[in-house]
Amino acid sequence: MTDVADFADSLGPYKLLHIHRPRVGLKAVVCVDNIACGPAIGGVRMAKDVTAAEAFRLARAMTFKNAAAGLAHGGGKSVIQGDPKMPVMDKERLIRAFAQAIADLTDYIPGPDMGTDEHAMAWIKDETGRAVGLPRVLGGIPLDEIGATGFGLFGAIDVAKDHVGLALAGARVVVQGFGAVGMHAARHLARAGARLVAASDSHGAIADDNGLDVESLIAHKHAGRSLDAFGRGTKLAGDAVIDVACDIWIPAARPDAVRADNVARLRTRIVAQGANIPCTPDAETALHRAGILVLPDFIANAGGVICAAVEYHGGTERQALAVIDEKIRANTRAVLEESRRTGCAPRQAALSLAELRVCEAAALRRWA
Repeated sequence: MTDVADFADSLGPYKLLHIHRPRVGLKAVVCVDNIACGPAIGGVRMAKDVTAAEAFRLARAMTFKNAAAGLAHGGGKSVIQGDPKMPVMDKERLIRAFAQAIADLTDYIPGPDMGTDEHAMAWIKDETGRAVGLPRVLGGIPLDEIGATGFGLFGAIDVAKDHVGLALAGARVVVQGFGAVGMHAARHLARAGARLVAASDSHGAIADDNGLDVESLIAHKHAGRSLDAFGRGTKLAGDAVIDVACDIWIPAARPDAVRADNVARLRTRIVAQGANIPCTPDAETALHRAGILVLPDFIANAGGVICAAVEYHGGTERQALAVIDEKIRANTRAVLEESRRTGCAPRQAALSLAELRVCEAAALRRWA
């Protein structure tokens, strides 16, 4: 078991909870990293290999993401060990058991993440009375359905293009992880004239230098089929997507997809981080030194949590999309201008912005 002292610093974590319910096969970790700005919002991730360290790293990213977005919420994250493709009845039993275990953890508001969706949030809301990213029938704004994160990511890219002298019309795009985030980002980019030249999922990858039909690819995924079964394009091994030359490379899969041992294979102008912590720190440093613009995760992919916060406070889908567009474009612009002014990496500029907001909020609180 990982000790909280392994992670602790001046910002958190506020609480780290290990959950084990052998009778239902539940193993989970909840990290409430910081609540200086308000109750923590953060997703519930389900995967076979999740760890406490991953929960903390993701929760810290949420602390910075929520603070940078100016939300009245701190950061948290949950990880549940399990196969997200398990039978629905088994998944519901596991998630409801998880929800019961966190019922008293009132400073944490769960939302959807990899391996969970609005139905899972409905089960959690039913057990605890709190969750975001709910189905429409329960008054929610389903984040994945409307593509909140991908929409915000597009806005960040649209701002960043001017900093590298790139036109979106004709730009070559690669998406690693063609799921809820990647597909919606690709859709918005395609509508702006960009060309999706490669995409991957957990089963493999496909590439076509002339451009893949984004809408056909989305329909293919919604039908429950993997990319390696798509009828057009050249099939590649999943990790080969990093080798496809492009203008915009979007990591939208698991953490640490770009590392010291593979970062030199990237040939792109912009890395737009759709996933949380998709690059290790040394890889991100190498990209910056190589002149590749990296849009930090907690700035560029904040659309989902911004939407969740709008939902939590009673807003509408239209209001959520407007707030996402406004906040992400403004924050991306501020971070890139500060990076250019000081010569620091965009992540350092973003961290300075987020940490300042957390510390200002903490100074007004008694215990946070």
